[in-house]
Amino acid sequence: MPRKHLLLEAALAASLALLASCSGRTAVNTPLRTYQMGERVELPPLTYAVFEKEWLAQLGEGAEARLPQNRFLVIRLSVTSGAAAETYVPNLTLDDDAGNTCSESNNGEGVQHWLGYLRSIKPAETLQGNIVFDCVPKHYRLKVVSDEGKAAYVEIPLSFESEAPPVDILPKARTDATGNLAHPK
Repeated sequence: MPRKHLLLEAALAASLALLASCSGRTAVNTPLRTYQMGERVELPPLTYAVFEKEWLAQLGEGAEARLPQNRFLVIRLSVTSGAAAETYVPNLTLDDDAGNTCSESNNGEGVQHWLGYLRSIKPAETLQGNIVFDCVPKHYRLKVVSDEGKAAYVEIPLSFESEAPPVDILPKARTDATGNLAHPK
């Protein structure tokens, strides 16, 4: 019987060693933390802040206008490096509620303050500007990542603001002292 106990103890020790070696790893199906626009997202050595988004039917004006396959989504953000040496800001993606992914566009033509597609960042430097996607308008989560593979989401709600400023078509009506409409003479 001592031999049986020895085998059982060896199997138990091997199991505990295997569990201990895996304890520092993140489970594959662990959901990513989700932030709201405006919140700081710290993914050392990078820190992101997503400020605003805008859906556009085109970039630029007139004959020079660039048209999307679907619709342009321009996202204004900043990235700050806490790294000790120069590093790169990874390209970002949008994930929809069905699990589909839309990749960041490598063409920033017509995008004001475009951050570029290949982005290096120095220690303590902050990059600010816009990135662009060509995707179907819907609710998305922007997946932000560090150069070390850490990731989180930022909610990008679906809403359309007016793309043209409101225009007063009719002049403001004049009223008399009693509050009735005044008729011109």
